Amino acid sequence: MFKMFKARLTAFRDDTRGTVTVESALMIPMLFWAWATMYVFFDAYRQTSIVQKAAYTIGDILSRETDFIDDTYISNTNNLYEILIKSKLENSLRISVIRYDAVADSYSVDWSKTRGAAVELTTAVVQGWHDKLPVMPDNEIIIYVETWSTYHAPFTVGLENTKLKGQVFTRPRFAPQLLYQGV
Repeated sequence: MFKMFKARLTAFRDDTRGTVTVESALMIPMLFWAWATMYVFFDAYRQTSIVQKAAYTIGDILSRETDFIDDTYISNTNNLYEILIKSKLENSLRISVIRYDAVADSYSVDWSKTRGAAVELTTAVVQGWHDKLPVMPDNEIIIYVETWSTYHAPFTVGLENTKLKGQVFTRPRFAPQLLYQGV
């Protein structure tokens, strides 16, 4: 009985009729899933790069500003951000001016403005950010631009909606500081 079972199993293994059809039926869904996964991850990395480049662009624009900026300027900067990332869904922008005091070895926020769901930075929040902020000389000012965007995957392949963040530290270029009207 065992020899008969072994003979039938060997015959089944050696029979090559219809293998292309069976292999195709098994492999095509797996190939499509692999292609969709690669597409989603590549697209997520592309969108992350766009969010970071938009943050650099906004930081560069703000670093060149010599006049006071106001709420309209911040709103237009947010509009520019949405144009740069080509998305109007769940985007946020936070622009903060942070100062370093070497004597107290602490940071303080001169002003912070947001658009979207972000909250304004406060001095209490940034005082302990020695590991997050760059090394700065005494009384140095930086413009800290943070951008957020939600990435919606075009296919369901295990990557859920992801919050992408871009952040940039920039020194003012043509003026000693970036001033906000009313602060």
